[in-house]
Amino acid sequence: MPDRSFLDWPVFDDAHRRLASELDEWAARELGTVPHASLDDACRTLAHRLGDAGWLGLVAPARFGGRLESLDLRSLALARETLARHAPLADFVFALQALGAGPVTLFGSDAQRTRILPGIIAGRTIAAFALTEREAGSDVAAMQTTAARDGTGYVIDGEKTWISNAGIADHYVVFCRYPEGGERSYAAFSVEATNPGLHVTGRLDTLAPHPLGTIRLTQCRVGADALIGEAGRGLRVALGTLDVFRTTVGAAALGFARRALDEALAHVRGRRAFGGALADLQLVQGALADMATDIDASALLVYRAAWTRDHGAERVTREAAMAKLHATEAAQRVIDQAVQLLGARGVAGGSVVEGLYREIRALRIYEGASDIQRLVIAGTLLTP
Repeated sequence: MPDRSFLDWPVFDDAHRRLASELDEWAARELGTVPHASLDDACRTLAHRLGDAGWLGLVAPARFGGRLESLDLRSLALARETLARHAPLADFVFALQALGAGPVTLFGSDAQRTRILPGIIAGRTIAAFALTEREAGSDVAAMQTTAARDGTGYVIDGEKTWISNAGIADHYVVFCRYPEGGERSYAAFSVEATNPGLHVTGRLDTLAPHPLGTIRLTQCRVGADALIGEAGRGLRVALGTLDVFRTTVGAAALGFARRALDEALAHVRGRRAFGGALADLQLVQGALADMATDIDASALLVYRAAWTRDHGAERVTREAAMAKLHATEAAQRVIDQAVQLLGARGVAGGSVVEGLYREIRALRIYEGASDIQRLVIAGTLLTP
């Protein structure tokens, strides 16, 4: 059985414990097999299942169809950790629904929330967060996609790449430079996939199969009601959203690490070597101790960040950066050690730890690479 003793920590209340228990039982029952003809079909099926079961309701407040009265970061983190431990692709689907809904939930108007969020929560509308460009990854301010005023609306031109859900998304949040507002001015827009000015120009292959691709916006016209937040303050929308959801990336890494430790424990207890169980060897015990310590340290940082935000902190930039940095780097170590302990079984195609080994690598890059998190943390230390 997985170790769930961390749920007794004082950062959680009974509602969080019930949520974790119920989702764990549901995931064990529902995510073992997801019949599909393609990766895209699998993602849509998972979105439907998560929506039908009410789990996507965690991404928005109750007054717009969500599950809780307000956005609760501990619940989101627990959901991602649990899903990641059971089925990484289910975590991916949940995460992108949350991230795609995030700008609307946090910065959108009530009209936008009423129009956009119910479909995402139901799992019938697939969401995407279109920020990255070929020359604007970690340096998001270098984006070149532009939005220009055109009568009462806007015209968007540019290209976005490495966009999760490109090709299957029904709704994109697109971030643009807004030249009319000055050199450092940006804007965020809600753009429907059916907009004739939006085209998916290619799909991208990655270590762990996920639907990623490139979109091109050419004379893409949107109404004034597509603007999320204020024109000129689009980076506030982007970074404010990432400030919240970055913690959940650490939670997903934590889920991967916990599953890797579970797989390693099962293997070393049952594997016979040198006249006894592999678990009897002191070097193996030392490796397990390091893995468990890394996991607990990650959990403490992840749920500290979530608790801090849930208790009223306007920004959790430092806490979220520490949580993502440590949890993703530690999970890479834990999973690598699990592969080592399983030996040949650990590198066999289709094994659990082989899949985790491919899944974890991207988490150290997306939503702010580890080195960017180090710069963010150092910046908070050096700023008077």
